[in-house]
Amino acid sequence: MSGRKIKKLTTFFAFFLVFIFSFSIINMSEYEKNSLNASNNITGKTIQTSASSSLSNKKIGWGIKRGKDHAQPDLGSENEKIIKVFNGICMGNNNNPYVYLTFDCGYEAGYTEKILEVLKQNDVKATFFITGHYLNTAEDMVKKMIDEGHIIGNHTADHICMPESSDEEIKEDVMELHTAVYDKFGYEMKYIRPPKGEYSERTVEYTNTLGYTTVMWSFAYDDWDENKQGREEYGKEKILENVHNGEVMLLHSTSKDNSNILDSCIKEIKDMGYEFKSLDEFEA
Repeated sequence: MSGRKIKKLTTFFAFFLVFIFSFSIINMSEYEKNSLNASNNITGKTIQTSASSSLSNKKIGWGIKRGKDHAQPDLGSENEKIIKVFNGICMGNNNNPYVYLTFDCGYEAGYTEKILEVLKQNDVKATFFITGHYLNTAEDMVKKMIDEGHIIGNHTADHICMPESSDEEIKEDVMELHTAVYDKFGYEMKYIRPPKGEYSERTVEYTNTLGYTTVMWSFAYDDWDENKQGREEYGKEKILENVHNGEVMLLHSTSKDNSNILDSCIKEIKDMGYEFKSLDEFEA
């Protein structure tokens, strides 16, 4: 074969290979393209998100700037917007003197029985966000909450950081607890509180697809710290000074101080003209 023919064949095969490569790129499925673009790098870890999601996975820690004279606090306009865009709950209507009482229950410290008794005596319904550990170690308390008309919320099975978890990991952690509660009590949870108040646009949108409404808060204080108990007057002052219209109050059931001051706080809040409502009665 002459050198000229070999050169022509070589050129033909080169163009052929370029054509095949270009065709494969052009015809890459939308799923593959989106999957490549949907990975978010957080602290060096690649998080694989849903193919259809183009939302930010920037980790946000929920925070509050308290108001004065019972004014609603500043929740941060952008943060508040994210929760509300995805039909979540963080603070109610400023025109109505309603307070929505919620508790986070990571573990049972021996005070929930008293808290439930105070709620019953004052005819107040609350929402208890439980973890998998709480369910496994205090099943009787969860049953009592349900039997007495309170709402059970999902605080995830293992208290994971959602923005640092993939969609599949979030689904596993949320639905593991969801299924366990349903199997034990025939109760289907619908409210979720992200562990440690850490979330992103992606995680709020994704938990929506699991049938959940995200619930943040407009008041909290450092009641969770076991080393900061024995400050009942401090706790009561914080709670009463910061009552406001539409308040979503976060307390921890692990606090001995809360169990001791809850009755007087509820009575004084009612005397101030506020009404306790459940999350099922929430008014945005």
